[in-house]
Parts: sequence; C-alpha cells; structure tokens
Amino acid sequence: MRRRLAAAGLGCALLLSGCGLLPSGGSGDDRPRAHRASGPPIRPVPAGDGSRTAHDFNGDGHPDLVVDSLLAPAGGHDDDPGIGIVYGSAHGLDPATRELLTPARNAAATRRTVPAAFDAETTCDLDGDGFTDLVVTTDPPYDGIGRPPVPVQLLFGSPKGLGAVRAVKLRIPAGARIGNEWPGQPVCGDFNGDGAPDLAVTASGPRVSYLRGPFTRAGAPKAAGAPVAVPGTALATTGGPLAPALDTNADGADDLLVRAADPGRRARGRLALGGPQGPTRAGAAFPPGYALAYGHFGGAGAPLAAVTADTDGRLLGAGRPGSLRTGTGGGAPTLAVGDVNADGRSDLVLGGSRPVLLRGAPGGLSGTPERLPTPRLAGAGTTLTTVPALTDFDHDRHADLVLLTRRGTTRDRLTVLSGGPSGFRTRPQLTLTTTDFLPPSGS
Repeated sequence: MRRRLAAAGLGCALLLSGCGLLPSGGSGDDRPRAHRASGPPIRPVPAGDGSRTAHDFNGDGHPDLVVDSLLAPAGGHDDDPGIGIVYGSAHGLDPATRELLTPARNAAATRRTVPAAFDAETTCDLDGDGFTDLVVTTDPPYDGIGRPPVPVQLLFGSPKGLGAVRAVKLRIPAGARIGNEWPGQPVCGDFNGDGAPDLAVTASGPRVSYLRGPFTRAGAPKAAGAPVAVPGTALATTGGPLAPALDTNADGADDLLVRAADPGRRARGRLALGGPQGPTRAGAAFPPGYALAYGHFGGAGAPLAAVTADTDGRLLGAGRPGSLRTGTGGGAPTLAVGDVNADGRSDLVLGGSRPVLLRGAPGGLSGTPERLPTPRLAGAGTTLTTVPALTDFDHDRHADLVLLTRRGTTRDRLTVLSGGPSGFRTRPQLTLTTTDFLPPSGS
C-alpha cells in the first residue's frame, strides 16, 4: 500500500530550533534519536459548525493538515505509527491542536483484529454534513480463501475532528466488484456532476468500482453499478497527495486520472472523463512520467493546462514546447499547484532532492526554476523532499507551502513557507518532525 504524506493546513509554534532552518549537526551520526516530547501542550480540537472548506475535519472553516508516513520512535516496532493531524486556525495551522490517529484507536476491526497499516489516501465530504472525511487504506486479515475483504475505511469528520472517531469499512456492493484483487487507490470526485462526492477504487484489471455519493455513516454509497472499464490499472490524483479529481473539460463532472502502473512508478496516463454515468469515456493521453498536475499557468483567462513530471525533474506540457529540466535530482517527483503571489496565475512546486518553484507567466509556466530552502538534517547521504501541500492556510490569498524533507528512515523535517507578493518567505513559519505526533518515550 502507498505511504503518503498529505495535506490540509499549518500555523506557527511547534519549533525545535527556533523558526530558522536547522544546523547540519556535524557528527554524521544517523542513528535514531531517543524520542522526547516537544512543542506546546496539546489543546482540545476547536468545535466547528460545518463548512465547505476543503480538508476541514472539524468544520471550523480552516483547512487542516494530514501527515502520513510518520517516523517510528527509537526502538519502536515495525507497525504503522499512525497518521498525524494538525488543525487549522484563523492564522494558519495550530500545532497545539494536533493528534495521532492509530489503527488501535481509530480503525475498524475485522474478525476482532485491527489492521497494522493505516494509510491516508484522499479527503472529501462524503456524507455532505460540512465536515471533511478522511479515506484510508488498511491491511485486514485474510486467509487467502475466496474474495478478500475491502481494505478501504472511512473516518467521518465531526465537531471534535477525527481523533474521537472510529472508522467504518467502505461497503462496495458485490455487483460493483470483479475478480479477487484487493480494491484500493481510492480517489474522490463528483464524477457524474450531481454535486455529491463519489469514490472510485480499483477493481481487477483495467476496471474501477464507481461508487456514487452521498455515503451513509455505515460506509455505503447511494448507488453502485457494475465495474467501469477505464484505460489503465491504477488511479492517481491531478494536483498532489489527497487531492480530489478535477473537472478538466469544464463540463460539470470531474475526470479520473488512470495510469498504466501503480503510484511511485513511471507510467503513461490517460483521463477517464466523467459524465452522467460516471468516468466512462476515454479522454486525453499523457506522456510517461511520475506525476501530473493541472493549472491556469497563464492566468484565469488561459486554458487549463497539464504538466507531467518525468525522470530527474523534467517537465512536459504546461503550455511550453518541448521539455524543461528543473534540476530537482532523482527519485519520483511530487507536484503541487497553487497561486503563491496572488497574481491570478497558477504556480508549480516540484519536489525532489532539490525542490523548486516555477511561477505562472502570461505565456504559461515560467522556464526559470527557483530553488527552495530546505532544512539541513544530521547524517550522511542525499535528502529527499516531497510536497504535501500548496494551499492558503492563513487566509491571506497567498498559497503556503508544506515540505517534508527526509533522510533515510531516522530523520525528517516538516517546514511551512508562507506565500506572499514576492513568492515564498525564506524563513519557515513552522518546523517540526513527524515524531512530534507520537507519545513521548516511556509514556
């Protein structure tokens, strides 16, 4: 299953070494550190009345942040540590209102056994109550006989957020499944244009289970027909981790990005266009790459353009002829789109060992990559930075950037760079490590 870090919001205060970037440490020792408590004392999640804000689990009108792929504490077990949540405020994310979702506390059990894995996949308001819901994948027990259980579970948002919630299993009607493959890779989107979020999950081969919303609190869709044939075997998002599907042709229905290989691998992609019957029609095809995103890079009046990230940060599309080498380094790049300087044009951030910003311009995406600051982590070897989010967390109309920089399996740092008229501020608004979501050692 995929391990992802995904987005929804951040503020300022959980600081480990002031607000600046951290020193290198000098010793080159990459051994796991003892886990100690840090950051402000945890406060209760503020209760909201419901909102239409994306990634707003407690319904207070402020986007929240989902942090997956947490580092295990020193001496920890191999089990999944869980999913971290930081709740938003009028001034951005407030790390004092953070919590940890774990399989033991928050997952639904199968045959009295809770899953060991708990991976955030996508977010949307599945039941239309004004509280964003989190869709996760798990690893329920299976003896290899017959059709495996559905590993997708739903955590419904509430005025208390997600921490007090126990997930329910996604109910996929038997007629909407085919073969004996595990359903997975859920993607939210209004694929039939009726205003209610739907879910698409993989079925066997080049087919998906198309589940129409709204969903009940028991995890059942409003309706589901036979599996839908799509031009590929894997599902992906078009704008970053946890992002919903996008209406690429402005016909009122969201479109589903389908790939020829699982996420994290280089593959060709193609759209399955939404419509009254769901994502049933083959749409635009894209060149091989690792990630794809859409944006109005030339401005609000410019057409929506797609950009594909290929090996070594090479970009294709976005209104530019040929390809653009960004110098981000190796690894599977991540993309995120947002308006950083509030000029009405989409900007693009590309992750890698050397993440960059490319600004929108009148003729399309700029060809001048701007290097982004990342923290220095102790130890030897190359660090890799992914892009969990590019969103206006503090309500100033400028998209703010969340970066996750990691070295191996023992060091990481989340940083938040505030957007502004001139671009990102170089001094982080917030910095923390993913172990700050875990209970202190010995507690």
